[in-house]
Parts: sequence; C-alpha cells; structure tokens
Amino acid sequence: MATFLKIKSLKTLFIIYWVLLAYIIAALVWWFISLEQQNRVLTAFKQREANNGRMDYFELRDKINEEKERRTGQYIGEGVTFLLLIIAGAVFVFKAVRRELKLSRQQQNFMMAITHELKTPIAITKLNLETLQKRQLPDELQQKFINNALQETNRLNDLCNNLLLTGQFEAGRYEVTKERIDLSELVNISINEYSRRYPDRKINKNMHEDIGIKGDKLLLQMAINNLLDNAIKYSPEDKVIDIELFQKDDHIILAVKDEGKGIPEQEREKVFSKFYRIGNQYTKEAKGTGLGLYLTKAIVKQHNGSIAIKENSPSGCIFEISFAHS
Repeated sequence: MATFLKIKSLKTLFIIYWVLLAYIIAALVWWFISLEQQNRVLTAFKQREANNGRMDYFELRDKINEEKERRTGQYIGEGVTFLLLIIAGAVFVFKAVRRELKLSRQQQNFMMAITHELKTPIAITKLNLETLQKRQLPDELQQKFINNALQETNRLNDLCNNLLLTGQFEAGRYEVTKERIDLSELVNISINEYSRRYPDRKINKNMHEDIGIKGDKLLLQMAINNLLDNAIKYSPEDKVIDIELFQKDDHIILAVKDEGKGIPEQEREKVFSKFYRIGNQYTKEAKGTGLGLYLTKAIVKQHNGSIAIKENSPSGCIFEISFAHS
C-alpha cells in the first residue's frame, strides 16, 4: 500500500512539474516578446529624436539600429541559454522520476514475490512435519515427506543467502576473500546437491577435472547454484540441463545450458538487473525474486570475469561465464 501511494504521489508531482515547466517556458517566450517590443519602441523614439534636421542623422540612425540589433542578440542569447538550461533540467528530472517510478514498481513486484517465496517453503515444511507428527506412515512415505521438507528448507536458505548478500554488496560490507579453489569440485558439489533436491531432473556434465581458480568459495558456489536453479526453474521437467567446465586458451569457461523457452535477445542484458523478470506469462508462473542473476553477475564481476547469454539450438539458452585463468 505504501509503495502504491508513493507511486501515485510521484505521478502527481510529475504532472505538477510539467505544468510548471510549461508555464516557465511560456513566461520565457513572453519575456522575450515583451523586451523585443520595448526595444522597437525605444529604437523608434531615438530615431524620431535624431530626425530633427541634424547633419549627422544617417550616422545616428545607423548607430541606433546597431544598438537595436545588439540588444535583440542579447535577448536571444539569454533566452536560448535559459531555455537550454530549463530543457536540460527537465530531461534530468524526467529521467530521474521515470527511474524512480520503475524502481518503485520493481520493488512492489519484488515484495509480492518475496512474500510468496518466503511463505511457500515455510507452509510446505510445516505441513510435512505436521503430517509426520500426527500420522504413522510407511518408511518410504516418511522419507518422501522428509525430502520435501529438506528441499523447501534449502530453497528458503538460498533465498535468505541471496537477500543477505545483496544487502552486503550494496552496502559495501562484504569482503571478498581470494584463495586457491578447485572450481571443478564446486561444480560437482552443486550438481550433486541439485540432483538430490530434484531427483526427477536430468543434469549432464562435461567437465575437465582439477580446474583451479583464485576466488571466494562461498560466492562462486552461490553463482553456480543460481545458474543451476535458473535452468531448473525455466526449463520443462523432461528436458536435460547440461553443464560444461573447461579451459580455453587462457580462460576458464563455465556454461549452463537449458532447453527452455529461451530469452529474447533484447532482454538478455536486462535479466541481470536487480528485481528484473521477463514480463511474460511463462516467467510469471515460475518462482523467483529477480535477484539470482543480478547476484551472479555481481559475483562474476568481483572475480574479474564476464557472463553472457547465448542461444541454445534448437531451444533454450546458455549462460556462459568466462574467468581469466589464474
């Protein structure tokens, strides 16, 4: 409700600003017309005064006309300067307000998404535990309920980690540690974890072993998890997810491929923005807060790497991270 009122207030101020801007420009035009009329009247008066049989009338007339043209040029110069300043200020305010409105809408969508993302795993975990508490179930069914509860708990833990890390990054409070890490091992850990969480999903890997990198273990693990989570969320359950890790020249390449709907080319850079989610029905039905890819790009940047989205033929997309070999 507060966000809605904020957006409404910003829109109202936006309208008032443009009305005032139109008034200022109109006043500026009126100021120029008024001064120019006064200039003409003053010039005509001086010419009548000079036209009294004086021998130097033509010389005075030329000087009077030069003064008139000089004053007209001065009015035009001042008017254009003020107009350019006003237009520059208007453009700046327009962009700032539009950016604020966009951020407010994104924050509103984020709050709705985060509320759902927090409540859903809590509710499912509570239901599973209550079922185990109240009923005597076969061992196989008990294990299924326990696995479901653990899966939702892991989801909640990942979400909390993303939220905390986002806050720490933006406040500049997270100190990135650089240590020698076996990136192949981190990728294997993530694959095994997600295979346990989603036993029905097929994850193929094509990896070189013992690929080392200097970086922050927690951050790199989170980046890999976010890409895997993204691939699982946005690809059908019967499709395969491929992970590749290899060295090419002096770079380490990590690629996560899915066979989902893919990402339109014009959206590929936007998906790394905070809170941003592609606005179609397919993505709205998927779980998410719009922080995973934002954090992943931030983590990759912290490790002097780059991330890009490529098309995966015949369908889906490829998230490819490139690190300089260290």
